[in-house]
Amino acid sequence: MEIATVDDVDRQLAHALQIDARASFHQIGAALGVSDQTVARRYRRLRSSGLLRVVGLPDSARLGHEWWAVRIQCTPDGAAPVAEALARRADTAWVSLLSGGTEVSCAMKPRSPQQRESLLLQKLARTSRVIGWSAHSTLHLFVGGRIGWPGLTTALTEEQVTHLSPPPPVPSDAQAVELGERDEILLGELAKDGRIGYPDLAAATGWSESTVKRRIDLLRRTGTIFFEVEIDHRTLGYAVESRLWISVPPSRLAEVGNALAAHPEVAMAAAITGTTNLLASVICRDAADFYRYLTTRLGALTAIDRVETTPVIRYAKRAGAVVLP
Repeated sequence: MEIATVDDVDRQLAHALQIDARASFHQIGAALGVSDQTVARRYRRLRSSGLLRVVGLPDSARLGHEWWAVRIQCTPDGAAPVAEALARRADTAWVSLLSGGTEVSCAMKPRSPQQRESLLLQKLARTSRVIGWSAHSTLHLFVGGRIGWPGLTTALTEEQVTHLSPPPPVPSDAQAVELGERDEILLGELAKDGRIGYPDLAAATGWSESTVKRRIDLLRRTGTIFFEVEIDHRTLGYAVESRLWISVPPSRLAEVGNALAAHPEVAMAAAITGTTNLLASVICRDAADFYRYLTTRLGALTAIDRVETTPVIRYAKRAGAVVLP
């Protein structure tokens, strides 16, 4: 299937949305030097074609929720059905098929030990198409999440970034925020569409529009939620994505993790538990570019003992929504 491409204005729009996902078309247009009608038209085209989505997500670390990276080995005919089943669960994200099509990986975000054990110790263990799995608790995120992939954040000048940047979160206020039933509805709607309008959010939650706006402002200001731009990296000219499972001596884990966070090819890097203690997602333009990354930039990190690479074949789910074919 031929992958659509985007132009410079589309790239600038994606970068602008990564900075402030709920900025008005007028604000974005003023920063980009184009009309708000142009911004609105570009955004609607990208979203309706499935090339770009904005999602609002809770910050798991701020809320005390767990994140697990799960690797699942399947029978040759089992990976796709297992990935589809995982994609439909509310407690998963970034569900992908890896390697030769017999491995599935996903990020699992259980809100309780009981929810975690339900998937890991019951669902997976009883699935005949699953022949093995491993689960790795995320200990520290070096890059990813609210920070965003650098491939999305190079289209605007420093002046444009400053013009669009909202006030930074105030972490000290995060403890004061308690999520109620209506907050959960609000988060569910934002996970489907991070730019959903206040009238629709008011109808879904039963709050007034002004209350919804104040609540979102509070959740953003305290860092309880953040917004992420989902875009098929192939539209930006990046054709190769791989997971790297890296082993590093514990005394040098922070050093290597911070070095990976500075690499523009790295969309996510996290310290994890297990036989490999560092997980990274790397996005490159092609196989030759990926080879150069492995042998030069990654190869220069002498603390690394071992690296396993598992290419991403396709996604069944990204951060906010199922993307099954």
